[in-house]
Amino acid sequence: MNQRISNLRNKMKAQNLKAVLINNLKNVYYLTNFWGSNGTALVTEERVVLFTDSRYTIHAHATCFPLVEIVETRDELTAAAEIVKDLGIKELGFEDEVTVAYHARMASVFNGISLQSLANFVMELRLIKDETEIAAIKKACSISDQAFHDILDYIKVGQTTELEAATFLDFRMRELGASGVSFDIISAAGERSAMPHATPSDRVISAGDALTLDFGCLYDHYVSDMTRTIYAGHVSDKEREIYETVLKANQALIAAAKDGLGFRDFDKIPRDVIEAAGYGQYFTHGIGHGIGLDIHEEPYFSQTSKEAIQAGMVLTDEPGIYIEGLSGVRIEDDLLITETGCEVLTLAPKELIVL
Repeated sequence: MNQRISNLRNKMKAQNLKAVLINNLKNVYYLTNFWGSNGTALVTEERVVLFTDSRYTIHAHATCFPLVEIVETRDELTAAAEIVKDLGIKELGFEDEVTVAYHARMASVFNGISLQSLANFVMELRLIKDETEIAAIKKACSISDQAFHDILDYIKVGQTTELEAATFLDFRMRELGASGVSFDIISAAGERSAMPHATPSDRVISAGDALTLDFGCLYDHYVSDMTRTIYAGHVSDKEREIYETVLKANQALIAAAKDGLGFRDFDKIPRDVIEAAGYGQYFTHGIGHGIGLDIHEEPYFSQTSKEAIQAGMVLTDEPGIYIEGLSGVRIEDDLLITETGCEVLTLAPKELIVL
C-alpha cells in the first residue's frame, strides 16, 4: 500500500480509529489517485475502498493506486455501512466538512455506530509534499514563469485592458501545458491595483499605471501561485520606493525561511521590513499560505501561532503595500521549505520592470 495510506493509518491508530470515511474530493484523490466529481473513500485497517458511479468506473480502474477496491454505486453511505458493519467496527471517523443534511443521512445509515468528526485529518498529511507532488508544483510554477515572460511582450501601453491581460495569461498557460488556471486571475492597473483581489475590468493599462498580475495554473492537479507588479510607461519616485520596500520584504523572508522557523516569525520578518519603512498600515493581509492540491491550504500564519514550518511544505511569500487612490504592489513567490533554507520555485524576474 502507498505511503500516504500508511501515514493515514498511523494517524487512525493514534486516535484509536479503525475506519474513516473521506468525502473531500481532493483528499480522495490524494489517497487513491482517483479524480472525478463523485468519489468517496473508506479506509480501514486492511482495506481502501473507493465508491463512485458508473460514469467513472473505467477511469477509476485505470488510475487508482494498487489495492484500492472500486465499488460502483450511487449510494456510497449504504455501501460503506455494509462494509463497516461486516467488519464489526463500532466507531467511524468522518471529515467535518460534510453538510448538515449529509450528516443526518450518515446518522441514519450508520445507526448504532459512533460517528467521530475529524478536522483536517487528511490535510495534516498533505502539509508535507512528497517527490511526486513537488515535481508537479515545480512544473506548474515553470509554466507561470514563462507566461509572465510572454505577457511582457503582449501588453501594449494605452491599448491592452486588464481583462485582455488576464485572458492572455489564461490561454498562454494552457498552451504551455496547464490544464487550467488555479484561481481567477487578478489583473489590476493604476489605482485599482490598491485592491488586493480586484476583478479584471475593461480599464486600459495606461502610461503611469502600476499593474499587478496575480495568477497561477494547474498541472497534474497541483497549483502554482505567483504575483508580479510592473509599471507602464514610467514610475514615480514614490511608487519606486514602495516597490523596493515590498521586494526587500519578500527577499527577507526567502533568506530566513527554513525548517523550524515559527509561523509567527514567518509572518513577522517581512512585516517588520514594511513597518520599518513606514508602510505597516498598508500591508493589510497575511504573508502567505500553503499550496498544493488547493490554492489556499494549511498552513496559515498568525502572530499568536506556536507552530513551526517544516521541510517539505510549499508556502507562498506575498508581502504587499496598497495605498488607496495611488496604487498597490504585491510580489509573491512559492517556496519549498528545506532543512537548511528554502528553494524559490517561481523564478520570473522581480526587478522593477517598466514597459
